[in-house]
Amino acid sequence: MDLKDLYRDVILDHNRQPRNFGALAHSDAHAEGHNPLCGDRLTVWLRFEGDRIADIRFEGKGCAISTASASLMTEAVKGRDKAAIKELYDRIHVLLTEPHAAADASLGKLAALGGVSEFPARVKCATLCWHTLNAALEHSADAVSTEE
Repeated sequence: MDLKDLYRDVILDHNRQPRNFGALAHSDAHAEGHNPLCGDRLTVWLRFEGDRIADIRFEGKGCAISTASASLMTEAVKGRDKAAIKELYDRIHVLLTEPHAAADASLGKLAALGGVSEFPARVKCATLCWHTLNAALEHSADAVSTEE
């Protein structure tokens, strides 16, 4: 199987069966995000144990890239502390925004998002959940928009 086929399959799987989808009762923080260009909307909820994310959920409607990115993100950050999430965010941002950026094996399934950089119009779809996660981590009351 070609690597691009594998990445496509991961995106399709996470779009069809998103992990950690649904509201989180008794959350410690949440944020809302919107991508006006594509119409993606989502809410991210967090529950903490100390500085670590004990649980994370998302809910909303969006394109396949947006939904898959949010699903992959929730799996990747659950159990991590804020510093590790910031480091991961920085790595994903490079992967999504710099064409031909190398995705190393330590990214796991998140490497499937690497092909998004070839489609600039889809970068905002893939990054919306990450920006919304950052807002939730900062307990920001402002809604996130990819157009600001």
